[in-house]
Amino acid sequence: MNDRPALSNLATIDAAHHLHPFSDMKELNARGTRIIERAEGVYIYDSNGKKYLDAFAGLWCVNVGYGRRSIADAAYRQMQELPYYNTFFGTTTPPATLLAQKIASHAGEKLKRVFFTNSGSEATDTWFRMARVYWKVLGKPEKTEVIARKNGYHGSTVAGASLGGMKLMHEQGNLPIEGIHHIGQPYWYAEGGDLSPAEFGLKVARELEEKIDELGEDRVAAFVAEPIQGAGGVIIPPETYWPEIARICKARNVLLVVDEVICGFGRLGAWFGHQYYGVEPDLAPIAKGLSSGYLPIGGVLVSDRVADVMVNELGDFYHGFTYSGHPVSAAAALENIRIIEEEGLVERVRDDIGPYFAEAWKSLEDHDVVGQAESVGLIGGLQLAADKAVRRRYAKPDDIGATVRNHCVENGLIMRATGDRMLASPALTISRLEIDEVVEKLRAALDHLRDTVRE
Repeated sequence: MNDRPALSNLATIDAAHHLHPFSDMKELNARGTRIIERAEGVYIYDSNGKKYLDAFAGLWCVNVGYGRRSIADAAYRQMQELPYYNTFFGTTTPPATLLAQKIASHAGEKLKRVFFTNSGSEATDTWFRMARVYWKVLGKPEKTEVIARKNGYHGSTVAGASLGGMKLMHEQGNLPIEGIHHIGQPYWYAEGGDLSPAEFGLKVARELEEKIDELGEDRVAAFVAEPIQGAGGVIIPPETYWPEIARICKARNVLLVVDEVICGFGRLGAWFGHQYYGVEPDLAPIAKGLSSGYLPIGGVLVSDRVADVMVNELGDFYHGFTYSGHPVSAAAALENIRIIEEEGLVERVRDDIGPYFAEAWKSLEDHDVVGQAESVGLIGGLQLAADKAVRRRYAKPDDIGATVRNHCVENGLIMRATGDRMLASPALTISRLEIDEVVEKLRAALDHLRDTVRE
């Protein structure tokens, strides 16, 4: 007997009992929750049977698309054999061990170890502690300060929200915590002024050097940044940015932390974002595409530089989670990576569907309300503009983005808005026809903005 309440009652139950993340609950309850019932490929279906093309892959994460039976089967088999055991007290499980090996095989020559967590937020807390412990073991306990970027995002735990550079998050909970500092973001369109993108990339990267000098090199433990800022608006840095950041970290003996939670596992047409940009991180949090969101799992890639100290000099590292390397999540992640490998999805993004998406996305720049359309692989940011000729933005960017996003949803397209930027990160399996559908429906929403909002 199916004891689940009728779908028509779920919204009422949801309003009474469920507190949603990042939501104004009063407003949400008044509007009513959209209940997503099933999904297949790049499409999701709500409880009324309405079909949406999910151009955001859930939350940047369903890299292999919905409905992969083999991932469900792998999780089911593991649940029957060993549904749970921990990785404390000198134990492990086959899926956790094999997954660490598999991830390392794609991460690069100097990233051979993985510390497992359950999410990207937990991965942030993990590397944050690990970086400080690393320097303490080396006899430099004063190296505790961490530099991050304004408008960056690294999760919503206390450490994650502090490292992220979003003011609205900082205002809730008296954040950031002590020892965290922020420098500018490489957002040329909004902040580049009269500089060329290349000049601006160098200028904003060198803010890191200035901040290190201000704090004192002997006090700075690490710098963290996303290869491409995700939740901040898909801010794609100028080509001069990352080489300069890497140079500064190496010259100033500061750990480089590259947040791979969104960019990892093929989204940029490389296994990891640091590979796309040609830099070598000391630590790199991962999650999302690791299991394509089918089960919660995250981790931290640890370089030989850090791992050698953690393994050979530290002794006990007093950190971990009940579900670190959970065997069922690890089994699902192993099957997810097998799919990515067997179907050549990383290469597909690099050589085929990524270039097609780039051309289709770039075509939107001819629209009156689009100032810039930029992408890498299968992640895209679309800058809305009140006057594109002079890069003038709308007076109320949040309202403008919401107008376009809501029109998309009404017409069966899931996208995200960050202020006046529209964001896309579809599954790596999306077809050319489905990309055409994304662009067609987004263009209709842009027409709606042009015809209804005047500034």
